[in-house]
Amino acid sequence: MVRHMFSNVLLLWSLSYDIYITGLTFDYPKEQSWNNQNLYFVPQDLDVRLRRLDLSNNFIRQLHTVVLPYLQQLDLSSNQLDLISEGAFENLAQLEELNLSRNALDNNLGSNSKALQSIGRLKSLDISMNGLSDYSAEMYLRNKSSLNQLKMTGNALTRLSHSLFKESKGLRAITMENNLISVIEEGTFEPLSQLEMLNLAKNNIAQICDFTLHQLKYLNLSRNSVEFFVSRENDLLYRLEVLDLSFNKLLYFPIVPKMNQLKYLHLQNNMLGALHLEAAMVSEVNYLYHEIMNEKIVTKNTLHSNWRLMPLVYMDLSNNHFRSFPLETLSRLTFLETLNFSYNCLQSIIWNVRPYSDREYHRQIFFPSLKHLNLQSNGLAYISPLFLNALTQIDTFNLQDNSVQPCAHTDHLRSSESTQQIHLNGSCVAFQTLSTLKHLNLEGNNIKMLNANAFQETSLVSLNLARNAHMVMHVSALDGVQETLQSLIISETNMTSSDLSLPCMPALTHLNMSNNRLDSIPSSGCSPLREIDIRNNRLVSLNNSFISAISAHLRVMFISGNDFNCCDSKWLTTLDELKVKLPDMSGTECFSGDSRVNMTVYLRSSSSYCLFHNKSQALHSWQMFIVVLFVFVILTFLIIFTRKLCCTQIPFVV
Repeated sequence: MVRHMFSNVLLLWSLSYDIYITGLTFDYPKEQSWNNQNLYFVPQDLDVRLRRLDLSNNFIRQLHTVVLPYLQQLDLSSNQLDLISEGAFENLAQLEELNLSRNALDNNLGSNSKALQSIGRLKSLDISMNGLSDYSAEMYLRNKSSLNQLKMTGNALTRLSHSLFKESKGLRAITMENNLISVIEEGTFEPLSQLEMLNLAKNNIAQICDFTLHQLKYLNLSRNSVEFFVSRENDLLYRLEVLDLSFNKLLYFPIVPKMNQLKYLHLQNNMLGALHLEAAMVSEVNYLYHEIMNEKIVTKNTLHSNWRLMPLVYMDLSNNHFRSFPLETLSRLTFLETLNFSYNCLQSIIWNVRPYSDREYHRQIFFPSLKHLNLQSNGLAYISPLFLNALTQIDTFNLQDNSVQPCAHTDHLRSSESTQQIHLNGSCVAFQTLSTLKHLNLEGNNIKMLNANAFQETSLVSLNLARNAHMVMHVSALDGVQETLQSLIISETNMTSSDLSLPCMPALTHLNMSNNRLDSIPSSGCSPLREIDIRNNRLVSLNNSFISAISAHLRVMFISGNDFNCCDSKWLTTLDELKVKLPDMSGTECFSGDSRVNMTVYLRSSSSYCLFHNKSQALHSWQMFIVVLFVFVILTFLIIFTRKLCCTQIPFVV
């Protein structure tokens, strides 16, 4: 013992002497990495001034005494570590961050856990992927009062007891993802008054019956088996801002605390909507709350009416089972800005809002803050104009892979009750009511006819009409948005040059006309195009006047998949001189006679190549002339000979 103390005193004296003699300071942390060096032992003679040491991705199996008095961060992850001697960390007085993940620490539990107990200032500990059991985890967390960040991902935990964190109550962030946890005892997390982040994703948790973690800001319960999430209705303030319940088995919306600060709610990949009707979902969740809390619900939809107080701005309901849009429930989210409702089972959005009285046929509700709505891949063919009228601030509307047909423009559509009634039971969607709309995606809707002024009275900046293979586009289809449109996609519409007529669009900077049957490009002289995509068409050449017109702003052009003529490509030389980027140039070919040449190769020797080509063409022309002349002479000779033969045979005719 005396010898051990003497060696430590001697070490500290030598360090202080070095500082005195050399004037060394430790204002800047010193770092050393031995990552992935095939080490079997900790290197000897390490610089004692080290602040950070990386020994990850080696083959170290045992760790003995390490004397690095100024070390703050130590990474021993991805080794084969299964034995840590009890005094291994005693001389790491400044150690605050320790990464022991991807080792075998479930072995030699007694020695290993005692070694960790000697680190008094540890703030961050990662013991993920060590095969730890419930008991092992508790042993490693003893004497960890200074710990504020803990990672235990990928172990073998099955049950979280109330004694697990009794000696580490200063924790702020806990990650226990990808374990086997199915039981959480009451009082496990409640004493952790500073806990803000809890990640329990990829476990076997089946239900949250009474959520009481008031201090928590972030909770991740994704990829469990959660069937319901219930909080008691009271006036206590919860600090929860992010709740992730995705990839579970929820049948109902979660019953979140009445007073909360929730901003982001992830409910994708559940079973929401399986009860079909919104009213059935409301009554079922009320019954569920009554059964769990033994409290009777006074008002029919009181649990969801509390949503009006919730500052939620983002909600993901994609990949659920909704066959009808829960209009009344979601309209209570008055701060909601982004709603992802993609990959559900909607075929139409009808206005099934309960009226206030028998005399009022329609009761208008609103989504006053909703800016981004994603309804992709639902099978939608009809959207009620009353629903569109409720989207008073809509900016981005994604309707990709549905069956939506844009309505023909009708004057005063928004103000005319009769016009709304005409479209109420129709099969088209009247986009003209969305005056704030800037981004619209109608890709893959099997649109038959894009009528004149189809988007008039909107504020479209980008429009995607791709993959509408049978679409007929009226010459005035884009009238009304030609001044605002900046991005237009009309790829895979099976259009020919005669089918396509674009108006002057002075704001257009991105144009995608790929995968069509175009043999010429319509004039875009008044558009400041920066990027254009003309891949996979039937183009042989590009008009020099077209290139000149767009060259002032053009930065990127995609051209592959066309049948370009090598020797009619002055446009290519022009683009090269203008330093326009052609990202697919290496995969582009041009033809010359019966041969095909890579455009990159051609561009390097275009003059000599085409000179040879022109000589070959001239030689070929002379050959053709000689052949034609020879045939002419033979035919002339045959005609003269035939006439003479006929004349000599006349006297013999009886």
